[in-house]
Amino acid sequence: MRKTGLLLLLLLITTSLAMAQSTELPPAEIVNDEGGPVTITGEVNYSNAFFTLGVDEPLIILEDQGGFVTRNRRFIMSEESQTLGKITTDFFTSPFTYSIDLPAEPQASLHDVDNDGEEDTGVMVYAVAYWNNIWGDAYLEERDLGGGGWSGAYASTRIDPNPSAEGELLGGTYVVYAQDDQQGFPTSFGPDGKLFTGDEDSVLLPQGYTIVNLDTDPFTFSRERNPVIDLIEGEGAEIVDFSDQSYTESFESLIEMYRQRYAFTELKNIDWNAKRDEFMPLFEAAEEVSDPAAFARALRDFTWSIPDAHLNAPTDDQEFADATGGGLGLSLMELDDDSVIVTFVLEGGPAAEAGIEVGATIQSINGTPIDEAISATVPWSSPFSTEHNLRLQQLRYVIRFPVDTDVTVEYTNPESSESATAEMTTIAERESFSFSSFNRGLTGVELPVEYRLLDNFMLYIKIYSFSESSRLTIQLWERALAIAADNQLPGVIVDMRQNGGGWGFLADQMAAYFFDEPLVLGFSSSYDESRGEFFIDPESEDRFILPREELRYSGPVAVLVGPACSSACELFSYNMTQEDRAAIVGQYPTGGLSGGQEAFLMPEGIQLQFSVNRPLDEDGNIIIEGTGVVPTVQVPVTAETVLTEDDVVLDAAVAHLESVAGG
Repeated sequence: MRKTGLLLLLLLITTSLAMAQSTELPPAEIVNDEGGPVTITGEVNYSNAFFTLGVDEPLIILEDQGGFVTRNRRFIMSEESQTLGKITTDFFTSPFTYSIDLPAEPQASLHDVDNDGEEDTGVMVYAVAYWNNIWGDAYLEERDLGGGGWSGAYASTRIDPNPSAEGELLGGTYVVYAQDDQQGFPTSFGPDGKLFTGDEDSVLLPQGYTIVNLDTDPFTFSRERNPVIDLIEGEGAEIVDFSDQSYTESFESLIEMYRQRYAFTELKNIDWNAKRDEFMPLFEAAEEVSDPAAFARALRDFTWSIPDAHLNAPTDDQEFADATGGGLGLSLMELDDDSVIVTFVLEGGPAAEAGIEVGATIQSINGTPIDEAISATVPWSSPFSTEHNLRLQQLRYVIRFPVDTDVTVEYTNPESSESATAEMTTIAERESFSFSSFNRGLTGVELPVEYRLLDNFMLYIKIYSFSESSRLTIQLWERALAIAADNQLPGVIVDMRQNGGGWGFLADQMAAYFFDEPLVLGFSSSYDESRGEFFIDPESEDRFILPREELRYSGPVAVLVGPACSSACELFSYNMTQEDRAAIVGQYPTGGLSGGQEAFLMPEGIQLQFSVNRPLDEDGNIIIEGTGVVPTVQVPVTAETVLTEDDVVLDAAVAHLESVAGG
């Protein structure tokens, strides 16, 4: 019995040793072994026009890659894991440089990724990444991280840009930390071409930090003391560049790009082949004589033909000034009954000298009925996403001419029953043009958020932009809402009428301060090159990330809207319609611009942008684009409401909130 037991024991020991030998990992082959990195430096090059938009506190950090390792796109890196670097040159000049001093005891999540069949402590996996800090202290929280996950651009790693790829890693550089010398790491992407899926061979890493180059096969492991790691802008973030092509080649490239990636081709019934055939002769003519101005006009006319106000058209400032510099000293507005009246007369101007009065009805211009004249006008502020915005701008431009142009206007003054005809000559004046501007009254030095208490103790807040200083915007916003919440004010009015948009995520999260549930607002859809179609990423849901409870306001809310409220402004306004949270008050819907934008370069230094992302509701329907956010409290457009100096939209909002409180 003793002999048998001894034999069994020897057999067990032998088997265990054999298994250990079979699963023991070889050590990683180290290049540049200088004991491990202490400080990382590098460069960040950006070409995207939106990169610095609203940025106050840019950060370079060690980014815990636990989200990618576990494929958790809601992963929130802890504050303890975030090692903050220093930006060492001007952030607003590309490229800028950075430096990160590595901590002696890092605190990222640990992951056993060596596939040796044993349960090990695991390693900490980092990327170096750029972020923008907006909320809270110096470290990134869930809102700063956009809900979590890992970087898809401006990081030491490179991911697949196709939405259906769900952020799969393609290459780049990792910074890996092992607490001892018994932890392994993969040597390649493995047979399935993906990292951390369990099919990779692995090697043991030394204790401490190791730099892993994922662009070699097998991976290269380095222990140099001061490595240089440049961040990758990434496909999809870097600007598309057609600037080295000829005029006709660049237009062909533009058409092909729009054909594939423009977000609203079907919604707007655009035939890109027909567009190409219509406008190519203009580009051919410009190319034949090498005329940059003709090339810019061809791009302008093409862009104006697409009903999408997010598309920017190149404009010759002198040509614009010459074509519109002459005015008659009057402004027009169309009323709900389709009549067109004079809303402003410049003292001493041609209209005033001719006897035209404020409130006069206009019948015709240069013998053309006023409705036809308006409809035939092509505004220089084209294109537009909605018919109401187009019409309002046509009203502005129908009475703009070159200086010294003879113009005949048929009109009827308010107290007269008979029409009269005035023959006038335009003069160099901009007062009447400024009077009819959507942004009349703006000085250009407004804070992004301003607020004041009304006589009835309601709080009036005006948000001017979602593209200015984002951190300041949140600080002002939270201070205003803290006043409303702490004092239990009877109502909050948010004025969005002169907000041109900006960052949609910021707009979403500012609306969250009025809700108590993390509502799903919708999804986004972008072109997926691997599929050859637009793809709805189920993980791309837009949702509220709730602020602290003491900053949320639960009382009645009214949101003031108008045609100058566009893009991210409209997302905020749309969000406030969820669960009927707010009354939407206005005379007109918003501008009808939605979707994410991408910039690209054309010859002659021209930079354009186009819509590449479709915002969708939970049922997959495109929202906002072409319709805008429609008022639920409609303020009429009558002679009484357009000729008064009172703010009739604000008055209507106050009246509505008072009726709600009284009810």
